[in-house]
Amino acid sequence: MTETFQAAPARDPHAVIAAEQFRKSRGVWRALAFIALAVAVIVGLGRFALPNSARSDYVARLLVNGTISTDSERLAAIEALAEDDAAKAVIIAINSPGGTTAGGEELYEALAHLRAAKPTVAVISELGASAAYMTAIASDQIFARRLSIVGSIGVLYQHINAGKLLDTIGVDLDKVASGPLKAEPDINEPMTGAPRASIAALVDDSFQWFVDIVAERRHLSRAATLALADGRIVTGRVGMQNGLIDAIGGEREAIDWLVSTQDVPADLDVKTVWPRPKQGFDLIGTLLGGQARAVLGLPEGPITLDGLVSLWQVGAAS
Repeated sequence: MTETFQAAPARDPHAVIAAEQFRKSRGVWRALAFIALAVAVIVGLGRFALPNSARSDYVARLLVNGTISTDSERLAAIEALAEDDAAKAVIIAINSPGGTTAGGEELYEALAHLRAAKPTVAVISELGASAAYMTAIASDQIFARRLSIVGSIGVLYQHINAGKLLDTIGVDLDKVASGPLKAEPDINEPMTGAPRASIAALVDDSFQWFVDIVAERRHLSRAATLALADGRIVTGRVGMQNGLIDAIGGEREAIDWLVSTQDVPADLDVKTVWPRPKQGFDLIGTLLGGQARAVLGLPEGPITLDGLVSLWQVGAAS
């Protein structure tokens, strides 16, 4: 049996060249299209990142969340807000257990300056204690939910005596100091004598100032304020009864108060001005930064506080 093989027809060399050029050009156009899309996205986000010169009137919202510490960028934002004629009022939205005494003082003083320029109202959601309550009293009016936690007027310094532990594991600490109170109290000794008296004076100085501003801002006698300044926390309902807050409510009630008592137009938009919304190039940086932190295994955890604090539940996540 004879098999017949038929040779494949010869391909046109011009067609082969044309097909190859078409394949290459298609890849080039795909690359150009991707680049154009990327440029369009970056330009579009960049437009939102640029300041908007023409803005309509609005009510500003300043968020105070989590642990409070000093913050130069937040301070600059509050100072700029005081000069912003478009911001007709400010809502200070608080959900914080407090923080450092210096951080609370910084917020209190900055908001007092802001209060002199335009109406301010504080709204406590779940928690407004210690330095966060210090922040709230800087406003013209304080709202909280019936079951919000408010108060905790006081100052705290904590010390760990790990002397027995260090003795057990055979660690001996020694130091040379310029004075008897330098770097005291030591971690391997109990806090007694002159070091304890020094720390107590530090706490008391901050505490007395805290009591003074609560009495002044809440129109309470000093005796009445001291009765509430034993570190206790109370609900919003009890806080209203004893004068720590003004009314029960949230942001809606705060806006109603601004409209009815401060002549703020009812139709103004409420815009969050702090923390500054992440957008444009900032958003790209935030996303890239978050990915980098994840790759490196860096935590997004809470701030570690060191020193004098006005904080409810030290060490709790917030």
